[in-house]
Amino acid sequence: MTYIDGFVTPVPRANRAAYEAHVAQAAAIFADLGATRLVECRGDDVPAGTHTGFARSVALADDEEVLFSWIEYPDRATRDRVGAAMMADPRMAELDMPFDGKRMIYGGFDGVMVSGDDATPGYVDGCLTPVPADSQDAYLAFSAESAQVFRDHGALRVVEGWGDDVPPGKHTDYARAVDLRDGEVACYSWIEWPSKDVRDSGWQAMMADPRMADRALPFDGKRMVYGGFTPIFDRHMGAGA
Repeated sequence: MTYIDGFVTPVPRANRAAYEAHVAQAAAIFADLGATRLVECRGDDVPAGTHTGFARSVALADDEEVLFSWIEYPDRATRDRVGAAMMADPRMAELDMPFDGKRMIYGGFDGVMVSGDDATPGYVDGCLTPVPADSQDAYLAFSAESAQVFRDHGALRVVEGWGDDVPPGKHTDYARAVDLRDGEVACYSWIEWPSKDVRDSGWQAMMADPRMADRALPFDGKRMVYGGFTPIFDRHMGAGA
């Protein structure tokens, strides 16, 4: 089963080129150590939200943009091994950090549902969701049904990550991002689309699809964080070392 490291990062717009160089260097290290994919997406259609939002999740400044990014591994054991090896890799010391790492939020997520095949998307919808821990089965059933509808209307791949190794942060974290309550788990998910046009038309079709009508949400939708992102880097790394 896929394991995911998920990130939400505030990056100064003036540092776009430096950030892309940072990502390319980091991806080479992750590929050497055993990760299978690294994707970086820049915020494009990211609403402010009434209760929660991507900007709030990282205390976004006026001159910054939010990025939604993830790294995939075959399993958690590989992720843990890669993480330990990264800390000892001398190439890490050479990486510049053109963003405020104190406000980046990150964590490890079990890939509890993957619907669709690996592709190179032209657009991504990213979501952070607070889900009652005892509602995992209901959430997975809801997600699987939704994923089929998304794919019927043009989506390439839908992935749901269940919070597994999600640390608290000093300044920002996933718990604060979704106003997590006792007994809830933070989930990290995304939908891959061929293009923004397909995404926009797909959502319109979904809203009219009878399969989406009168469905009870197994989570508090008012605290779900969501937005549309443009991929700027997508490296498929194979089976890993």
